[in-house]
Amino acid sequence: MASFVVGSRMEYQFRPIGRKCAATGADLVPGSLCHSILVERNGELQRLDYSEQGWTGPPPEAIGVWTCQVPKPLEVRHEPLDTNALMSCFEQLCEEGNPARDGLRYILALLLVKKRRLKLDGTRADGNEDYLQLSGAHGEGAWEVRDPNPSDEDVLQWQRELNVYLASEWQTGPPVTSDL
Repeated sequence: MASFVVGSRMEYQFRPIGRKCAATGADLVPGSLCHSILVERNGELQRLDYSEQGWTGPPPEAIGVWTCQVPKPLEVRHEPLDTNALMSCFEQLCEEGNPARDGLRYILALLLVKKRRLKLDGTRADGNEDYLQLSGAHGEGAWEVRDPNPSDEDVLQWQRELNVYLASEWQTGPPVTSDL
């Protein structure tokens, strides 16, 4: 996640650079110039990225505008994921309770269940929302994680966001690419 601070009090979170031009749908080429904007839609900040060919200037509702270079893909390392670090990351994300990170919590919970570091104790429905009920394999607390019933595209996007989050905040192992 990228962030910016407004004044000295408010920090906003938004996703890192995308893979496709918001106007043309073409892939953003590593090393090329990218125009990015930040807009508010439905109460959430959204980042839109444009290639040189797709850029026609910022729309009037743009909150922020900047140019950057499309980064080259990160080198893939083949180190095992540190499940204790992932568990600490999960606990921190749960403690934060930021609804914008529901997808990261969900993907991380599934990964930790797969690695047998979390146990799925059950599920709970609350209106139209479903929740996973989880506990730590070593007796740690009880957590509920919203199950957003994601599409395959959502899962891939959240895996990319989790990789960026882990690389920037936790400096842990390789990218998360396992089938969840």
